[in-house]
Amino acid sequence: MKTSHPSLVRAAARNNAEWCAAMSRSHGVAGEFGEQAWTAPARTPPYYPDVVTLVPGADPAALVARIDTSVPGASVKDSFADLDLTGSGFQVLFDAQWIHRPANGPGSPSGLVWDVAGAPDALRAWALAWDDGNGDADLFRPGLLDDPATFVLAGHTADGQVVAGAVASCDQVVGISNVFARDGGPDTAWPAVLDAVHRLFPTVPVVGYEHGDDLAAAVRHGFEPVGPLRIWTHVGRD
Repeated sequence: MKTSHPSLVRAAARNNAEWCAAMSRSHGVAGEFGEQAWTAPARTPPYYPDVVTLVPGADPAALVARIDTSVPGASVKDSFADLDLTGSGFQVLFDAQWIHRPANGPGSPSGLVWDVAGAPDALRAWALAWDDGNGDADLFRPGLLDDPATFVLAGHTADGQVVAGAVASCDQVVGISNVFARDGGPDTAWPAVLDAVHRLFPTVPVVGYEHGDDLAAAVRHGFEPVGPLRIWTHVGRD
């Protein structure tokens, strides 16, 4: 598939790989960066891939050899949607688009008080709000607070309740993930999150990836799709 902005996609893929690495380290999994991809030798946390490709044309066999496919659940973030992993027992989980928004101004003021979670109790309050009772709040562990490039953004009401948020991972771009609002979904969340991101990183472009209705919402709030990606999951060989 054609990538319309290859340099942006490379930047977004690298940024996302750094975030996946930070999340994995917080769970005691040490991944490794190579020329073609970031890979983790042991199973990564739920919803996080074992591989993130960094360049087009990565060698599928070499990637698969660097991860654990002996137990279910291995996944590959094919950042350029150009791999064929079916021969290694993978199937496509979903297709998505990298997205980009230039550093051209804030979102809409939300009336919330925004801060960066800097202590375990603040991170826990954020995680419970993000999870909304689905049982995944323990995914976000205190070790994340030690990563200098990770910013857990929390939007509070006047009484201190976390009602919106996101994770920002900053290097040459700001990667945004885990965007949420307790009421109103992404169309409520994005303006507030973008306002908070602009206050922290006023000159840095914003990237991420979305698919389906979430992609449509991001486009409504100033993002442009810049290239395809594909998520593969290991199902074993017949």
